[in-house]
Amino acid sequence: MEKERTFVMIKPDAVQRRLAGEILSRFEKKGIKIIAMKLVSVSKELAEKHYEIHKGKPFFKPTVKYITSSPVIAMVLEGNNAIEMVRGMMGKTDPQKAKLGTIRGDLGQFIGRNIVHGSDSKETAEFEINLWFKPTEITKYKRIDEQWLTE
Repeated sequence: MEKERTFVMIKPDAVQRRLAGEILSRFEKKGIKIIAMKLVSVSKELAEKHYEIHKGKPFFKPTVKYITSSPVIAMVLEGNNAIEMVRGMMGKTDPQKAKLGTIRGDLGQFIGRNIVHGSDSKETAEFEINLWFKPTEITKYKRIDEQWLTE
Protein backbone atom coordinates (compact mmCIF):
# COMPACT_ATOMS: atom_id res chain seq x y z
CA MET A 1 0.00 0.00 0.00
CA GLU A 2 1.10 3.52 -0.77
CA LYS A 3 1.78 6.05 1.97
CA GLU A 4 -0.38 9.10 1.33
CA ARG A 5 -1.19 12.45 2.84
CA THR A 6 -4.71 13.74 3.20
CA PHE A 7 -6.35 16.91 4.48
CA VAL A 8 -8.93 16.66 7.26
CA MET A 9 -10.98 19.42 8.84
CA ILE A 10 -12.86 19.06 12.10
CA LYS A 11 -15.75 21.39 11.36
CA PRO A 12 -17.35 24.10 13.55
CA ASP A 13 -20.16 21.88 14.85
CA ALA A 14 -17.66 19.30 16.14
CA VAL A 15 -15.46 21.99 17.73
CA GLN A 16 -18.48 23.59 19.43
CA ARG A 17 -19.77 20.21 20.65
CA ARG A 18 -16.32 19.34 22.08
CA LEU A 19 -15.88 16.30 19.81
CA ALA A 20 -12.39 17.12 18.51
CA GLY A 21 -10.62 14.86 21.00
CA GLU A 22 -12.80 11.88 20.13
CA ILE A 23 -12.30 12.41 16.40
CA LEU A 24 -8.52 12.79 16.78
CA SER A 25 -8.46 9.71 18.97
CA ARG A 26 -10.15 7.62 16.28
CA PHE A 27 -7.51 8.55 13.72
CA GLU A 28 -4.67 7.94 16.15
CA LYS A 29 -6.07 4.58 17.30
CA LYS A 30 -6.28 3.51 13.66
CA GLY A 31 -2.57 4.26 13.32
CA ILE A 32 -2.84 7.30 11.07
CA LYS A 33 -0.09 9.84 11.74
CA ILE A 34 -0.91 13.50 12.38
CA ILE A 35 1.82 15.50 10.66
CA ALA A 36 0.24 18.97 10.86
CA MET A 37 -2.58 20.45 12.91
CA LYS A 38 -3.87 23.90 13.80
CA LEU A 39 -6.96 25.68 15.11
CA VAL A 40 -8.14 28.15 12.47
CA SER A 41 -10.69 30.95 12.42
CA VAL A 42 -11.54 30.57 8.76
CA SER A 43 -11.77 33.72 6.66
CA LYS A 44 -14.47 34.08 4.02
CA GLU A 45 -11.72 34.15 1.38
CA LEU A 46 -10.20 30.84 2.56
CA ALA A 47 -13.64 29.21 2.81
CA GLU A 48 -14.54 30.31 -0.72
CA LYS A 49 -11.23 28.97 -2.10
CA HIS A 50 -11.69 25.67 -0.27
CA TYR A 51 -15.24 25.19 -1.61
CA GLU A 52 -14.77 26.92 -4.99
CA ILE A 53 -15.62 23.71 -6.86
CA HIS A 54 -19.17 24.15 -5.50
CA LYS A 55 -19.53 27.84 -6.40
CA GLY A 56 -22.95 28.49 -7.92
CA LYS A 57 -24.60 25.54 -6.18
CA PRO A 58 -27.41 26.30 -3.71
CA PHE A 59 -25.41 25.09 -0.69
CA PHE A 60 -22.25 27.14 -1.45
CA LYS A 61 -23.13 30.33 0.47
CA PRO A 62 -24.61 28.54 3.51
CA THR A 63 -21.52 26.28 3.63
CA VAL A 64 -19.15 29.27 3.55
CA LYS A 65 -21.21 30.97 6.30
CA TYR A 66 -21.12 27.78 8.40
CA ILE A 67 -17.38 27.11 7.99
CA THR A 68 -16.57 30.71 9.00
CA SER A 69 -18.96 30.71 11.99
CA SER A 70 -16.55 29.13 14.47
CA PRO A 71 -12.99 27.79 14.55
CA VAL A 72 -12.09 24.56 12.78
CA ILE A 73 -9.19 22.19 13.30
CA ALA A 74 -7.23 21.71 10.10
CA MET A 75 -4.94 18.68 9.82
CA VAL A 76 -2.68 16.79 7.50
CA LEU A 77 -2.78 13.06 8.14
CA GLU A 78 -0.40 10.49 6.72
CA GLY A 79 -0.57 6.75 6.34
CA ASN A 80 -0.88 3.84 3.99
CA ASN A 81 -3.89 4.42 1.75
CA ALA A 82 -4.78 7.36 4.03
CA ILE A 83 -7.33 9.02 1.74
CA GLU A 84 -9.54 5.95 1.37
CA MET A 85 -9.05 4.92 4.99
CA VAL A 86 -10.01 8.33 6.37
CA ARG A 87 -13.02 8.60 4.05
CA GLY A 88 -14.20 5.19 5.25
CA MET A 89 -13.78 6.20 8.88
CA MET A 90 -15.78 9.40 8.29
CA GLY A 91 -18.75 7.67 6.66
CA LYS A 92 -21.20 9.04 4.11
CA THR A 93 -21.54 12.83 3.80
CA ASP A 94 -25.11 12.67 5.13
CA PRO A 95 -24.84 11.49 8.76
CA GLN A 96 -28.37 10.03 8.55
CA LYS A 97 -27.10 7.67 5.83
CA ALA A 98 -23.69 7.00 7.38
CA LYS A 99 -23.18 3.65 9.06
CA LEU A 100 -22.91 3.40 12.81
CA GLY A 101 -19.26 3.06 13.75
CA THR A 102 -18.22 5.88 11.42
CA ILE A 103 -17.50 9.39 12.70
CA ARG A 104 -20.52 10.90 10.97
CA GLY A 105 -22.75 7.91 11.71
CA ASP A 106 -21.97 8.08 15.42
CA LEU A 107 -21.64 11.82 15.98
CA GLY A 108 -23.50 13.68 13.21
CA GLN A 109 -27.17 14.32 12.66
CA PHE A 110 -27.64 16.52 9.58
CA ILE A 111 -25.87 16.90 6.23
CA GLY A 112 -25.34 20.63 6.88
CA ARG A 113 -23.60 19.80 10.17
CA ASN A 114 -21.61 16.72 9.26
CA ILE A 115 -18.73 17.03 11.74
CA VAL A 116 -15.69 16.47 9.53
CA HIS A 117 -14.26 16.96 6.04
CA GLY A 118 -11.66 14.80 4.32
CA SER A 119 -10.07 15.00 0.88
CA ASP A 120 -11.67 12.71 -1.71
CA SER A 121 -8.67 12.17 -4.00
CA LYS A 122 -4.91 12.66 -4.25
CA GLU A 123 -5.44 15.77 -6.35
CA THR A 124 -7.91 17.27 -3.88
CA ALA A 125 -5.63 16.40 -0.96
CA GLU A 126 -2.70 18.16 -2.59
CA PHE A 127 -4.82 21.25 -3.33
CA GLU A 128 -6.30 21.40 0.18
CA ILE A 129 -3.01 20.75 2.00
CA ASN A 130 -1.33 23.54 0.00
CA LEU A 131 -4.28 25.87 0.61
CA TRP A 132 -4.33 25.38 4.39
CA PHE A 133 -0.65 24.75 5.25
CA LYS A 134 2.77 26.16 4.43
CA PRO A 135 5.39 23.46 3.79
CA THR A 136 7.20 24.53 6.99
CA GLU A 137 4.08 23.70 9.04
CA ILE A 138 4.13 20.03 8.04
CA THR A 139 6.38 17.90 10.20
CA LYS A 140 8.42 14.83 9.39
CA TYR A 141 9.02 12.40 12.21
CA LYS A 142 9.10 8.70 12.92
CA ARG A 143 6.73 7.24 15.51
CA ILE A 144 7.96 4.41 17.66
CA ASP A 145 4.96 2.24 16.75
CA GLU A 146 5.23 2.55 12.97
CA GLN A 147 6.95 -0.82 12.62
CA TRP A 148 3.87 -2.43 14.21
CA LEU A 149 1.38 -0.72 11.91
CA THR A 150 2.66 -1.86 8.53
CA GLU A 151 3.66 -5.10 6.94
